[in-house]
Amino acid sequence: MSTLLLGIIMGVALIILVIMLMSDNNSAQVDKRLARVKSQARALANDKKIDEKLKSFLRDQKDSDIALLDRFIKSALPQPDKLRARLERTGKNITLGAYVLINALTVGIAYVVLVAVVGRPPLQAGLFGLALGVLIPHLVVGMMGGTRIANFLKHFPEAIDTMVRGLRSGLPISESIKAVAKEMPEPLSTEFGRVADAVRFGQSMDDAMWEVARRIDAPEYRFMVIAMSIQRETGGNLGETLSNLAELIRKRRGLRLKIKALSSEARASAMIIGSLPFLLFAALYFLNREYINVLLFTPGGNQLLMYAAGMMALGHGIIAKMIRFEV
Repeated sequence: MSTLLLGIIMGVALIILVIMLMSDNNSAQVDKRLARVKSQARALANDKKIDEKLKSFLRDQKDSDIALLDRFIKSALPQPDKLRARLERTGKNITLGAYVLINALTVGIAYVVLVAVVGRPPLQAGLFGLALGVLIPHLVVGMMGGTRIANFLKHFPEAIDTMVRGLRSGLPISESIKAVAKEMPEPLSTEFGRVADAVRFGQSMDDAMWEVARRIDAPEYRFMVIAMSIQRETGGNLGETLSNLAELIRKRRGLRLKIKALSSEARASAMIIGSLPFLLFAALYFLNREYINVLLFTPGGNQLLMYAAGMMALGHGIIAKMIRFEV
């Protein structure tokens, strides 16, 4: 009973922590400005002409207010820069320290549930809890980042059109980017606003654009940055180049939608087949609970469930790979 109570307390703590991280109603503008300053500082740190004191300052930035956790992240956590970039793609003010705490809380909750509710041995529960604690936050962050990138690309051709109209009316590229930051919805306004701020503070346009490319991991955006870099070196009509790029991006999006429509039948079949085991399990649980309890409360049944879950995950992965097309 005490173990179950501990699990409830940890679950409530996890919910409170997530709410605190996600609620940015009172400090959204401050967070945006801080994120812009951080991105500018990181880009400047890559410049060999910048004083080593600035680089030292950036290396010493805190990932957590908890000193022990901050030391752990800097000394033991593999590839912290990639994790920071992955968290930045979500658009939320989630620090690396908070992410590690969420992982730890998820591990604890999974362990308590597996021991107190499922009845697994402590060692086995610890291994499964560790796997779930690492996997679940990783998947959630990936989904949040993917959603933000999808929202970025949804209006990206319109943003390029806004830049083209500005260039054709005689505005410099920096002013055209400011127009995108003012007129486009999130997250386009935030990312292009960071570029405009960085250029205003003296950073080169290429560095500012590539800094955004680190967060917006999309080939369409990289196409634009490369096109602008080549045009700046070789000359030419940038407005015409960007206009052609916007048309190309629209064609790519149309091709993706066509592929999605053509594969909809296969995806629907996969969803139906994948849901059948769960529906059958639920039906047997209510119709003949003693029959299904063998799977739930015996060691042999638990092993069969684990094997079945593994095979289903493998099957779903294969089907997802088969219907995913790169354009």
